[in-house]
Amino acid sequence: MSITKAALRFAAPLPRLERFDRFLFLGPHPDDIEIGAGATAAKLAEAGGHVTFLICTDGRYGLDFAPEGTTPEALIAIRQKEAIASAKRLGVTDVRFLPFEDGGFYAEDDLLRAVAAVIGEVQPQVLFAPDPCMNSECHIDHLRTGQCARRLAFCASSQQVMARLGANAAPVQALAYYMTAKPNQFVGTRGAFARQLEALLCHESQFPAGCGALRAVRLYLKLRAVDFGIRSGKGLAEGFRVLGLTHMHCLPEADK
Repeated sequence: MSITKAALRFAAPLPRLERFDRFLFLGPHPDDIEIGAGATAAKLAEAGGHVTFLICTDGRYGLDFAPEGTTPEALIAIRQKEAIASAKRLGVTDVRFLPFEDGGFYAEDDLLRAVAAVIGEVQPQVLFAPDPCMNSECHIDHLRTGQCARRLAFCASSQQVMARLGANAAPVQALAYYMTAKPNQFVGTRGAFARQLEALLCHESQFPAGCGALRAVRLYLKLRAVDFGIRSGKGLAEGFRVLGLTHMHCLPEADK
């Protein structure tokens, strides 16, 4: 470990996610939050935290397992209903939807302004989003959602910047990337993991009971929870790449 990195750990420790009270989870599509961070969301909600889910696109093109004859327009309402039911299983009742079309058919600045408005309303201390810096991530909605969180996390507390986006300032103090290859903080999820699997069952249009996709995702979540649990000594866990305000600007060592 370099001297600079060692000093950084002492001078600017990572913010501990479970010490905050207000959380906004950004999901590119319905079901992404559950897969990426569902057990953590359940744990935070159970502890009394104010947890909000914001689904950024309508998921209209997730038709692979939808009932035959389902149109993209009809699937929007189905997926919203599933997302609300799934969040309820996790103890989350504040679920919001943006009207953007799945597949990246929207302007990035429109997404930025819409998410900023929700941040101003919810007043979160922590933003959760998919990691947009993953070399393997190719889905435009995941990349844009993560980039949107990346752009807003540092400047959310600025009244001037947020006003330019048509939003109120908010006390965001940390950004937590899920679906990341560089986790630097783990949340123990032994008591919440079962609820994550239950929540996934609510997304029937994407994971019909007994289908191979459902078995594969459930197995992946189990293996990931065990792997992160072993790495962190927490039994079962979810991993996040966490950045505090100090780490978000002019500090390249925070990326190591």
